[in-house]
Amino acid sequence: MINVLTGINATSSALEAERIRMEVISQNIVNAEVSRMPDGRPYQRQQVVFETLLDQKTGAAGNATGATGIQVARIEKDERPPRLIFNPGHKEADANGMVALPNINIHEEMADLITASRSFEANLAVVRNARTMALQTLSIGKR
Repeated sequence: MINVLTGINATSSALEAERIRMEVISQNIVNAEVSRMPDGRPYQRQQVVFETLLDQKTGAAGNATGATGIQVARIEKDERPPRLIFNPGHKEADANGMVALPNINIHEEMADLITASRSFEANLAVVRNARTMALQTLSIGKR
């Protein structure tokens, strides 16, 4: 059987990876001012690491066809040290009045979120175009 939508698998894996990336970025934005997590430390920024996939399949003629895709390899913590601000009235302030907050740059997170969102939209456009092409291909036999 011939798969008319060969690129859909790669595109669907990219959609899933970008969805996870947007969720992680959203968590970073929400927790940008959290000074104390259950472990007693400030929230640590997280980042998504992608990896590519290459699926080796043997075709009918014996030649290998490689369908590619992308997936989330891992979500890792950013090891940048927390930023210290002087706020002696804060409940988490140390003896010197310094409060440790996550080292999260909201502008950087928003730029990453826009990039992930645009990548998601581009992959959706690929799915729409592939669907349209498949429907047009099926309508050829009806004429």
